[in-house]
Amino acid sequence: MARRRQSEDEHENHERWLVSYADFITLLFAFFVVMYAISSVNEGKYRVLSDSIVQAFRSVNVNAKGSQIVVPPTIMVASQAGPPSKTPESDRDRAIEARREALSKKMRSIADEIKQVLEPLTRDGQVRVTEGAHGITVEINASVLFPIGESSIGDGAGRALTAVAQVLAGADFPITIEGHTDDVPISTPRFPSNWELSAVRASSVVRLFVDAGVDPSRLTAAGYGDQRPVADNRSEAGRARNRRVNLLIESMIDDYDEASPVTRADIAHSILPTASDR
Repeated sequence: MARRRQSEDEHENHERWLVSYADFITLLFAFFVVMYAISSVNEGKYRVLSDSIVQAFRSVNVNAKGSQIVVPPTIMVASQAGPPSKTPESDRDRAIEARREALSKKMRSIADEIKQVLEPLTRDGQVRVTEGAHGITVEINASVLFPIGESSIGDGAGRALTAVAQVLAGADFPITIEGHTDDVPISTPRFPSNWELSAVRASSVVRLFVDAGVDPSRLTAAGYGDQRPVADNRSEAGRARNRRVNLLIESMIDDYDEASPVTRADIAHSILPTASDR
């Protein structure tokens, strides 16, 4: 009887070290997971990681005798009681998209008004109004605006350009005015080359726009000479097409991206109609 009791006392649990080893491996795994998560901080991923680690540590307990007790992990189910709560990011995205829609609508309205005031010239093919991803381009044949080799705007063309300027004066889009010529050389005391002629013609249109009420800070004049032809200079029709003045109205839609600050005023301005839209 004494021998059997001694044998039972001598029987020990030689696998208790597995508990400490398992805890060490778990902590090491958690360490590397946390290091990986920190390398790319994301609030949503961090919360999922934190909940998973807490749940993992809660699922393993050790009793007083050193035996390992495994508690089945609790499955986390997202609440489906209602729609997801609004986040600042979603409000920001909606505000940016609303602002872009408002800008697009405003650009279409400006293009329609320009086509209307220049309707006789567009019908004759002397003026082309096109809408693109970056804004509106108004191409005006130079023969409509200037005598050959001159930079003074005629009276009839001045009235047409003034009407265009009055359409643009109420907006805040940047405007670039480009002067272009054909490849026929010019050499006069006032214009030694086509560069000077194209630049002064663009400046003449800028001066007219300023006199008509357009904010000068929105205007840019550029002269390209014969370096940007849109037709073949070997024909008279092509040269006539290349002698032109372009009005580029920038839409600024691309400026409203995720990095742009959006305020409550932007949201209200994007949703509520302006006086010109009513």
